[in-house]
Amino acid sequence: MSDHAATIRRFWETTEQRDWEGLAALLVPDLLYETEQTHERVRGRDGLVRLFQGFPGEWHIDVRRVVADNAGASSVVDATLDGEPMVGVTFFTFDDAGLVTRIDEWWPEPYEPPADRAHLTERF
Repeated sequence: MSDHAATIRRFWETTEQRDWEGLAALLVPDLLYETEQTHERVRGRDGLVRLFQGFPGEWHIDVRRVVADNAGASSVVDATLDGEPMVGVTFFTFDDAGLVTRIDEWWPEPYEPPADRAHLTERF
């Protein structure tokens, strides 16, 4: 249980630090990521890392809470994007080795995703 919580804290630490290799090391190659806000899906660890690398604006993540059990984990983060605060809720699923296999994410307001990342995602 605590290993999953530690993995999620590390997920957000590597993201905030823009440590893309460290982030990738926490994810399975065939990761599935979905965000309800924009109805986007990313298939694959490399695609998610590229999505995060190219996310526009000045953004920061601060972990408010992580809850984990043997099946998965969830987190609540305080984020800022170009100085605007928001709260994100994320659910994580793991494989037997403790790597993240699936991420389901919710952010405060739906919006149309930028056209320049359409090659990294599919709409659902």
